[in-house]
Amino acid sequence: MAERVRAVVRALDRVAQWSGWLFCWFIVPLVVAITYEVFARYLFNAPTIWSFDVAYMLYGSHFMLGAAYTLYKGGHIRTDIFYMNWSLRTRGLVDASLYLFFFFPGMAFFFWMGLQEALHSWDIREVSDQSAWRPILYPFKTVIPIAALLLILQGVSEFLKSAYAALKGRAL
Repeated sequence: MAERVRAVVRALDRVAQWSGWLFCWFIVPLVVAITYEVFARYLFNAPTIWSFDVAYMLYGSHFMLGAAYTLYKGGHIRTDIFYMNWSLRTRGLVDASLYLFFFFPGMAFFFWMGLQEALHSWDIREVSDQSAWRPILYPFKTVIPIAALLLILQGVSEFLKSAYAALKGRAL
């Protein structure tokens, strides 16, 4: 049984590792767009109409799609003042409970509402009215349910690790 759980955890962790590696590359076009804007604006006095939109879409996507990888690496905020002094079994019990009662319901809601918003955006072929460029928004809004799905998958992995620690008193 433990080997099957371990295999599922490894597979889910690989999804988070892969997505983290893939989406970290969003930083490259973001830096290029902002650098181009700085040079165009301050050296040539020719600001772009597209740079702001590209920057917030790339940074937002980078941030959202990297959340599952951050969860995998343990990089999300945690209050460790009490937690670090607890036994592995107690930490596992607390973590598993919090995943079950708060994380999964919250992520399910986030996924469902994000999916509804993305589908509506695709239906109306939504464009931004933040700038004169008016870029399309539906691919950007699709990031929300994808990020939620990746977080749910990594949440399953973290829940399994926590439940194992709660039951066995040792890490998976």
